[in-house]
Amino acid sequence: MLGESTICTTIAVNDLERASDFYEKTLGLRRIDENPGGIMYQSGEGKVFVYQSSTAGSSQATSALWMVDDVAATVSKLQAAGITFEQYDIPGAEVDDVIYSMGTQKTAWFKDPDGNILSVSS
Repeated sequence: MLGESTICTTIAVNDLERASDFYEKTLGLRRIDENPGGIMYQSGEGKVFVYQSSTAGSSQATSALWMVDDVAATVSKLQAAGITFEQYDIPGAEVDDVIYSMGTQKTAWFKDPDGNILSVSS
């Protein structure tokens, strides 16, 4: 039913101005719409909708995952932009600095200014 539809992830933030600085300048997403409900960004074929909420950053789960060709290169670029990566205890995962390998999947996690968990993976 939804397999042919483009997905849009939604991320709750406390401060839209601070969030827009992070998502646009730090992550390089392109703003495509803004309305009283929030800001829509284009990210590859998908979209990210950032909206203001008092529950921002309260989830302990990953809010968004970007599929990239080279996790190590992406991590380096994000670190150069000031991103700090998270460390987790994941049974069975091999860890090289901040990149976790689980079989053929490689993933690194970081947080936005509100504490939302984001990741890059291949």
